[in-house]
Order: sequence, then structure tokens, then C-alpha cells
Amino acid sequence: MKPKKTKRHRRIRKVLLGLGIFLAAVILLLSVVLYGPVTTLASLRKVDDFPLYVMHYRGTYLFDLFAEIGMDNDIFQKIYKKVSPDACTSFAALNPESDAVFGRNMDWWHKSSLLLFTDPPGGYASVSMVDLYYLGLEGMQEIPWSKRLILLFSPYATVDGINECGVAISQNAVPERKVPKDPNKPTLLQSQILRLVLDHAKDVNEAIELIKNYNVQFIVTNHFHIADAAGDSAIIEYVDGNMIVVRNENPWQVSTNFLLCEEVKPDCRRYDTAWKLLEEKQGNITQDQAMNLLKNTKLDFTVWSIVYNLSTGQIRLAMGRDYDQVHRFSLKMRPHH
Repeated sequence: MKPKKTKRHRRIRKVLLGLGIFLAAVILLLSVVLYGPVTTLASLRKVDDFPLYVMHYRGTYLFDLFAEIGMDNDIFQKIYKKVSPDACTSFAALNPESDAVFGRNMDWWHKSSLLLFTDPPGGYASVSMVDLYYLGLEGMQEIPWSKRLILLFSPYATVDGINECGVAISQNAVPERKVPKDPNKPTLLQSQILRLVLDHAKDVNEAIELIKNYNVQFIVTNHFHIADAAGDSAIIEYVDGNMIVVRNENPWQVSTNFLLCEEVKPDCRRYDTAWKLLEEKQGNITQDQAMNLLKNTKLDFTVWSIVYNLSTGQIRLAMGRDYDQVHRFSLKMRPHH
């Protein structure tokens, strides 16, 4: 009987050992798969009661995969089903004797916002702003773990941002015009165009060439304002089925809510105010002056005012028109040659 018992014990030991190895492999696999999402969601913290959250995205969010096949389907469009405002102001101050800065007012009625750090494999690191209303998290002073999963989609809901190459981009609402539609090109929603540029453009020219490869599906029509640390700025507009690029002729450029490529330009206090100051300074302003310019062009429903230093990666952010409390962040920049 003793040999049989030993043999049975050996079988049990082999089974337990095999089960242990299997469970260890499963745990290892899950830890690898879940490490990025779990650490991403665990990094979420609130830094302003407006509220403003900050989150560091770990690992990939598969943007390149989705961009290759296009994203113009109902699932993605439902995220943006609410229209954006006829507002927002952006400007680039690009005097070669000073740091290049990019300022942006986000004017809308929503309150919850996210400053998102990303560093995707095969792409550039960036910092961008996300309106949490479109992720179903509006007005939440605390975001419980049960509701955080949707934040993994936040890179796809970019509103403005800067990457480590010193490229900044924003979108501002404009009157609706005919947008080109090429059946041979994949389609991206407007906010995903911003993600494309932040992840893969090292300057304005490269950003323009990237955008040319896609159709743009606007839930509400926008134009894109792009600037870089080398002093280039461009506003991309869509009129009569064509993509039109309006480049800066001065060391500054301003964008609000009318189409610069059209001859008839309506009166806009925000545009005129920004243009006048930048002209006086010849595009040579500090980040403090840039924030003050955003203060002077704010509306009663400005959600955030943000200044990106395209040369140093310094970021200044005021929430809800509270210019006495300016938050400071930074993005490590790549050396410019």
C-alpha cells in the first residue's frame, strides 16, 4: 500500500504544481495586461474644485490602430453628440527673440475638466485638456472607481494640447461649410485629429501633411489652430469641399469663431483685442502676459484659460475665470535642433 500512496501523492503534487504554474501565468498575464489601465486610473487626482483633474496615461490607447481604419461610427460619435459652443479663443505668440507661447480659452458651460499626460509607444509625449462632460463625468467632485473606466477613452476626446516637440493645437467653432469627403481616406472625428497631431507631428508642416491623409467628421464645425516652437502657425479650415491652410504672416496668429479664409469677417471683440496686443508686442509676450490676454478675452462661461510654452514645456492653467489661482505644470521637451 505504501508505494500506491506515494504514487498518488506524486500525482497530486504534479497536479498542484501544474495548477500553480497555470495560476502564476494567469496572474502574470493579468498583471501585464492590467498594469497600464490600473496605474492610469490610480493616477487620477483632483487639483481644483471647479473641478480640474490630472491623470497620467500609462501605456498604449491603440489610437494608431483605430486611426488606420477610421472612427466615423455611431459608438464614437455618441461621445460627441452634444454640440460645442460658438466660442473659444486661441492665439500663438511667436517672436523669435522670446519663447513661443500658445494661449487658449475654452468657452462653454461645462465644468469638469481633465489635464491628461500621455506617452504612447511609437508616439510623442503630450499634455492635453479633456472636457469630462463628453465622458459622462460632468460636475463630479469625486470620481469613484466604479466610474473611472470611461477615462481610458480620454485620449480620444482632446480639446487642446501640446506635445514634447513643441507643437500645440486647439479647435474653435466656426460656421458650417462643406467638408471634403474622400472615400479612399479613413475618417476621424474632430477631437481625434488633435490626438493625431499631438502623437505624431514634430512641427506645423508635418501636422498639416498628417491631417491631409484623413477625412474629418465634424459633430459641430471647427477650424484647427496649430503652432510650433520654431515660430510657425497655421489655421486649417474646410470650405467648399476643400481643406484650406491659413498660415501666419506675422510672428503671431489669432483664431476665434469666424473663417479667416473668407473675405467677409464679422466683428469679434476677442479677436480684435488679442490681435491688437500681439501686434503691439510683435508677438513677444511672456506667459504671464499671455494669461492676462486670455483674461481680457474671456467670456462669462469660460471654463479654462491655458498657456502652453512651446519652447520650455511650461503650462499655466486657470479654471473658471479664477486668474488669482493659476496652476502650473510642465512637460519634458525634446531638444530642438
